[in-house]
Amino acid sequence: MTSDGPEITPELLLRAYAAGIFPMAESAGSDELHWYDPTMRGILPLDRFHVPRSLRKTVRRSPFEVRADTAFRAVVEACGAPAPERESTWINGRIVDLYTELFRRGFAHSVECWREGRLVGGLYGVSLGGAFFGESMFSRETDASKVALVHLVARLVAGGYELLDTQFVTGHLGRFGAVEIPRREYRTRLARALQRTVRFPGAGGAPVDGGALVEAFLHSTTQTS
Repeated sequence: MTSDGPEITPELLLRAYAAGIFPMAESAGSDELHWYDPTMRGILPLDRFHVPRSLRKTVRRSPFEVRADTAFRAVVEACGAPAPERESTWINGRIVDLYTELFRRGFAHSVECWREGRLVGGLYGVSLGGAFFGESMFSRETDASKVALVHLVARLVAGGYELLDTQFVTGHLGRFGAVEIPRREYRTRLARALQRTVRFPGAGGAPVDGGALVEAFLHSTTQTS
């Protein structure tokens, strides 16, 4: 579906997410947005999130300073920038502006990896009720986006979230346990998650010990691979 019709506003965007629909641009250079409602939807089950052994060691070594919500727009722009593994992306200027406004209103969050004052990796997504809709991630150093993902899941679990939507399943996300479910099942899970009242740890500048959150999360999991 294209975006022909009412202008896409933050309010419309939130209604679309609540209905299971999300927008993407054809390319970073395109002004048009398209609505997507996949027949099969990707999710990362929070109770079965898989952290490979080597990544578990990396996370515990703390090679990056991990923050949340301190550079949201910069994260979205970095996700939309060309990289060696991707010459173009679906994130255009309208996407950057719309999601930055959602962030200002408290409906979007970023998790960021920093090294020596430089933003070297991260991810962002939309938060509604107990559902978090992961949008995109980027990495300028080895494992930066993976570390950010582990920290995201630790925060979601600590905050009481029920659903982590990945939209699609890639080989990269499959390593963490991402699966596809039919649209009907997804909408049932989404409706249930939207009824929850949760709080993203660290939202609004609230103090939170991200290291303690992620250590507690790793300790609670039993994956050994």
